Amino acid sequence: MNNSTDRWFIYPITVHPHHTDYGGIAWHGSYIAWMEEARVECLRAVGMNYAELVAAGCELPVVELSVRYHYSLKMGMQALVKTRMTEAIKPRICWKYRIESPDGEQTYVTATVTLVPVDREKGKIMRQLPETVNDALLKISNLGRL
Repeated sequence: MNNSTDRWFIYPITVHPHHTDYGGIAWHGSYIAWMEEARVECLRAVGMNYAELVAAGCELPVVELSVRYHYSLKMGMQALVKTRMTEAIKPRICWKYRIESPDGEQTYVTATVTLVPVDREKGKIMRQLPETVNDALLKISNLGRL
């Protein structure tokens, strides 16, 4: 789902037992997994299935990650992972994240992630993206302006 007024792609999550430690607190790595799920779903929402990206010979590995944990999520809680691409300056593609309560009153995590396109066959950074990837990134950068 996308709320075009604030330009974020919104991905709802629920904290299940396998996301938590023995105390029922969300494990720090779960937040990173949720952010990746939101990014993949954002791409899918503009017509770029990640499997198609791989078939085009491109991977988008994370090269930089910065996470600020504000408050913990607990088992059974629901939250919204909000993501948006903030810039795509070749070869870097930067994403911003906020994990918030459904009412927007509580921020649990803020983060930034930087990706680079890598040629799967050569294992080298791609200076020229496949056209389908370029098109998807253009659509993402235009979310909220459609």
